Amino acid sequence: MSGDVLISDPEDPRVADYVRLRDVNLRRSLEAEQGFFLAEGEKVIRRALATGFRPRSFLMEERRRPRLADVLDGSEAPVYIAGPAVVRALTGFDVHRGALAAMHRRTLPAVREVLAPARRVLVLEDLVDHGNVGSIFRCAAALGVDAVILAPRCADPLYRRAVKVSMGAVFAVPYARMTDWYGGLAELRAAGFRLLALTPDASAESLDRVPLGERVGLLLGTEGDGLSSRWLAEADVAVRIPMSPDALAAGVDSLNVVAAAAIACHRLTAAP
Repeated sequence: MSGDVLISDPEDPRVADYVRLRDVNLRRSLEAEQGFFLAEGEKVIRRALATGFRPRSFLMEERRRPRLADVLDGSEAPVYIAGPAVVRALTGFDVHRGALAAMHRRTLPAVREVLAPARRVLVLEDLVDHGNVGSIFRCAAALGVDAVILAPRCADPLYRRAVKVSMGAVFAVPYARMTDWYGGLAELRAAGFRLLALTPDASAESLDRVPLGERVGLLLGTEGDGLSSRWLAEADVAVRIPMSPDALAAGVDSLNVVAAAAIACHRLTAAP
């Protein structure tokens, strides 16, 4: 532990990467400007390191250090040790998992690079809830989706909450961000993807009856309004997850975007 640095003051500039973690606007600008993201908890930190992300620093309570000793002792990144009160004052909440790491971001690949080896992809249009984005990545990783493509305004998968909710699955699924929302789907079509627009519209085709083809991109829309009219029009076919008659009678005509994504991912990857 000779390389550890004891932090007794939450204003210490050496731990500025960890300040006010619940201030979304601050964190977005700070992390984007300096090119890093935060991993929270032992499992997520280990998954980030295992997938090749380089640590910038670590912050934890002393009692948590032994559980990560094997990776901390072999790292050149500083290990900051602080008491619970200092961590709380610095981050703005009780860090129940007890360990945080600031990781260097990597340059995102171009959409064409991510699409090249893929057969089944999710395409997220402007989902803004970080928890939903993280959960969808977890579904994609668990069910074998090859990649995720993000519209320009979609939430950042490497934001702390997205990483935490995904349990590190955001590190395992290749993804890229479109630079052009208006014409972005043309690139998928040019790469040979059949585009399916998931919608609760009763006139859409049932997802379990639609032929998928060799390469499929499933479009998922925003949490409130769903897919935009442009992306619906750009899709090859609109598809829906059929609801049971009892659900429809009770006024339940759709699922939230995470539940819908999980069912759709299973359909995409289970089909030959």
